[in-house]
Amino acid sequence: MKLAPRLAVLLAAAVVVTACAPQTSDNASSDKDEKSGTLRVWLFQEVNNTPKQKVVDSVLADFEKAHKDTKVTVEYIPVETRAQRMKAAFNDPKSAPDVVEYGNTDTAGYVKDGGLADVTKDFASWSEAKDTDPTAKQSVTVNGKIYGAPYFVGVRALYYRTDVFKELGLEVPKTMAELASTAREIRAAKPKLYGLVVGGAFTYGAMPFIWASGGELATGKGGSYASAIDSAAAQKGIKAYTSLFSDDNCPAAKCAGMGGNDTITAFAAGQAGMAIGGDFNHAAVEAGKVKGEYAVVPLPGVASGSIAPAFAGGNNLGVLKSTSHRTLAVDLMEQLASKKTQEEMFGAMGFLPTFTDVRQQVAAQEPYTKPFVQTLAADTKFVPATPAWSQIDSSLVLPTMLQEVISGKKDVATASKDAATKMNDAFGSAG
Repeated sequence: MKLAPRLAVLLAAAVVVTACAPQTSDNASSDKDEKSGTLRVWLFQEVNNTPKQKVVDSVLADFEKAHKDTKVTVEYIPVETRAQRMKAAFNDPKSAPDVVEYGNTDTAGYVKDGGLADVTKDFASWSEAKDTDPTAKQSVTVNGKIYGAPYFVGVRALYYRTDVFKELGLEVPKTMAELASTAREIRAAKPKLYGLVVGGAFTYGAMPFIWASGGELATGKGGSYASAIDSAAAQKGIKAYTSLFSDDNCPAAKCAGMGGNDTITAFAAGQAGMAIGGDFNHAAVEAGKVKGEYAVVPLPGVASGSIAPAFAGGNNLGVLKSTSHRTLAVDLMEQLASKKTQEEMFGAMGFLPTFTDVRQQVAAQEPYTKPFVQTLAADTKFVPATPAWSQIDSSLVLPTMLQEVISGKKDVATASKDAATKMNDAFGSAG
């Protein structure tokens, strides 16, 4: 799902919004497909919701003109209450919306609970779908079937202080090893600054280190997964990340408990030379003390010039299985997720489009998006497409692992093995 202050989240300690799937229900498909009447839509309430609402209102006005005797009502719901609201909707179709916005990490859980309609054939016949980013498409796919339309994506890159780099004569890091050494150079020269501010609760900041080292969170597909967090490659990435929690960069006593929002807040306040942040953090940094004195580049990978894989966050739109207006609901979903709407939503809210061609267009319009677009084009990753991820995320399995290593309570091998056991228990209980 999406992250950050603007995104009101998420999967986040940063973060990222966790998938809070409701309990399994006996929700069934409606046997009706009415071609008129009232459609109900639930969308997420943003910190500043007015620009989003204007774009949505325009789409709905056009939709109602195109569909005689059809009306659409929209309710903007807090992200924090989505789990309870969706659980109630799945169990009581009469109270349920026809179209809903949901976090992309919620997909598998909602599908397991029988709440989302299978729109595989509709997606295939949608002319614009062919330009959907593959990772975004993956976020609406469970067991080979599609349960929605990607709405927007979000990724992280490396923010750095141009004034600090110029003063100290530093080059922008081209590898993860250079990232670590540059961070320590900054800290040594300016002890009041974190070199690279990191967080022990910043799961999605740690993931690029694991992936860049060749590790994976889990292996498998089709709903059957096994943890890979204790593999040799994953352990190498964990070591690279946790080694940054040191007095010569970001002291464990201050940084172990930080989440993603904390790290960006520190950077925006001028307390760090570098930070890992998202496109969705741009506004917060612009509003901070470092305005005009920072730049953004893709987070470097292990090899020189490579880009570390980033987690592809974001939100989707779906049709509830219980809708009695299926054809209209699918059409409305596609209009809300269309290229035209996504381009307008980028202008209004800064949400990165899920269509690769539209994304390139907006990148040309707004230079600040380029490193994020480059990251998306290079390689992105997603969490295992299983309802078990909700349990893993909400149980803080990965942050606990990181903090156990950072505190010295466990070594990397032991902490990652224990985390793998917890993950496999969750995978097993999810079926």
